[in-house]
Amino acid sequence: MNTAIPLPRFPGPVRATTPKTLLSPLTVRSMVLRNRVVMPPMGSNLAAVSGELSERHFAYYRERAKGRVGLIVMENVCVAYPQGSNGFTQLRLDHDRFIPGLSALTETLHRHGSRVAVQLNHAGASANPARTGCEAVSSSDIPSKRGGTIPRALTHAEIASIVADYGRAARRAKAAGFDAVEVHAGHSYLLCQFLSPLYNRRDDAYGGSAENRARIVREVLAEVRRQVGPDFPISLRLSADEFVDGGVTLAQALELAGHFAEEVDLFNVSAGVNDTLHYQIDAMSLPDGWRSYLARAFRERFGKPVIVSGNIRDPKVAERLLVEGDADLVAIGRGLIADPHWVRKVEQGRADTIVPCVSCNIGCADNRIRLGRPLHCTVNPDIVHGEAYRQRRVWRRAKVVVVGGGNAGLEAACTAAEVGCEVVLFERAPRLGGMVGIAARLPAKDRMNRFIDYMGRRAHIAGVDLRLGVTADVDRILVERPDVIVNATGAAPILPPIPGLRERVDVRGSRVYSIVGMSREIETFGAAVPAAGRPMVVVGGGAVGLDVVEHLTGLGARVTLVERLPTIANDLDLITDLHMREMLARHQVEVLTSTALKAVADGAIVVEGPEGGERRIEADASFICLGLRADARLHEALKTWLVGTSTVLYNIGDSVRARRIIDGIEEGRNVLTVLEDIGVLPPL
Repeated sequence: MNTAIPLPRFPGPVRATTPKTLLSPLTVRSMVLRNRVVMPPMGSNLAAVSGELSERHFAYYRERAKGRVGLIVMENVCVAYPQGSNGFTQLRLDHDRFIPGLSALTETLHRHGSRVAVQLNHAGASANPARTGCEAVSSSDIPSKRGGTIPRALTHAEIASIVADYGRAARRAKAAGFDAVEVHAGHSYLLCQFLSPLYNRRDDAYGGSAENRARIVREVLAEVRRQVGPDFPISLRLSADEFVDGGVTLAQALELAGHFAEEVDLFNVSAGVNDTLHYQIDAMSLPDGWRSYLARAFRERFGKPVIVSGNIRDPKVAERLLVEGDADLVAIGRGLIADPHWVRKVEQGRADTIVPCVSCNIGCADNRIRLGRPLHCTVNPDIVHGEAYRQRRVWRRAKVVVVGGGNAGLEAACTAAEVGCEVVLFERAPRLGGMVGIAARLPAKDRMNRFIDYMGRRAHIAGVDLRLGVTADVDRILVERPDVIVNATGAAPILPPIPGLRERVDVRGSRVYSIVGMSREIETFGAAVPAAGRPMVVVGGGAVGLDVVEHLTGLGARVTLVERLPTIANDLDLITDLHMREMLARHQVEVLTSTALKAVADGAIVVEGPEGGERRIEADASFICLGLRADARLHEALKTWLVGTSTVLYNIGDSVRARRIIDGIEEGRNVLTVLEDIGVLPPL
């Protein structure tokens, strides 16, 4: 990405409002929506290999309809199999045999009051030949991402065939009971590959001018309209700004849309392409509703309803975007993965009980896109059934003691209490959150603070006995006479025996910090250690180290990043990886890989580079982020004391080994299985 491109303009402070407009109906041609909340199309890897809905897939959408979403736009379906297919598994609408299964879905979602659309798509050069068994095709021979497969340019006859494929798929969608169709013309898929000069190097009727590049989209929309009739709503999703040098800008997107807007009933305004995926699947640090200026531009230019998206989590933000005229509908994507009953809770005045998506992009994006796993969620361990487990109850008194108030411990405590257990949670710190709470003091990680606050409220509502500022030892735990002890003592920063390190780290006046020491001074850090223009060094190029680099560069520091391994960002999801690499380039951070820390001195560190020579790096402050190590001391002590007793010891989260939040939350929810195993919770 060209780092000279300005970052998007973000909206200002949120004003408190009542979500009356958000909960009001809207009519788009023949489709009447009960509210303004849209579940946008999001890949899931839940489809069967055949391209049909799986039972889990069906239940996943049904739960969001039960949660009272106004419009569910089902994830993109393949209109031309296998050449146009996308992802590891994908739904299909390239044959009439898929109509019955999708019809059963629309009937069910209608029964719960949601309207349903389906997104039609051809992946073009974004299709993976290793999965499709076909040659990749596109507007030109330009890959859809850096290092991607080089495609073949489509002929005019092939373009006409694909246009017909879209029309036939739209006809099938209408027959299956969908209330609308959405044509995908963004995000580096085939139609985007024609619209964008980034990919389109043709010199015929489909390349060159904006009118020519828009031609295939105009033809697709015309054919879709011919197949579905005049009253059936057609939505178009497109990237209003690709945020990459040589790609489509907002002004260009508006010009392109002018050539086909006549057939569009609803604009679903998105952003980004494959190489700027962190503006498509928003990075955590991007604020709620940051894309609103893009949506507003389309609404003002064409006078048609628009959908706005972009890290929208707060109902007050959603309401403001509607009231101030930025959009007509609000897309809550990952937020509805985190909490399928987001809308219902807003309607009932229980917005403070919404499970807050933290935009970590681990289970929903990295799992799915990079690893090929089915959709998961860091903060919602059961994306299909949601909070259904709360209907279960232990059949006799059961006591659970949880040690550790981080995310894993809190999930275990809340879950056990919500099924009727008596729960005590010990946390030695005066506040909840554990190591995640410490890292969340960095401003860019504020979404994690919101999640920790939510977990605290949830624990209070569930009746968890929270004992903060209390260090739990074996005697203090056993006096509670627990049936289950959950050890969630977490992890601590690794501090290897490097000369000068342990004597200086987090010692007042030394200006050598771990993430723990830095977080203690975060609010006054710029003043306590003047940053603007000053040299600083971060040792460790993993997730925590890069978070620190982001904070320091935001304060104006000149940063050097030292990493022992040959590459940085090895523990990051693909979205955060893109975001961090852009940040490093924008702030001209010096990155030293294959470089080991050898010594820590006052005002400097000594490193050894890949060629073996030592280098002294002068720094006003040094930050040591070498990872975390499980704190297993209490677990080992409890194992000894509990030999021969009936008390079950369950070790979870980072106290097993340092991992991601998603692992700890999942293990915390699995306390249900422990309760089943000891016979106090009836099995499903």
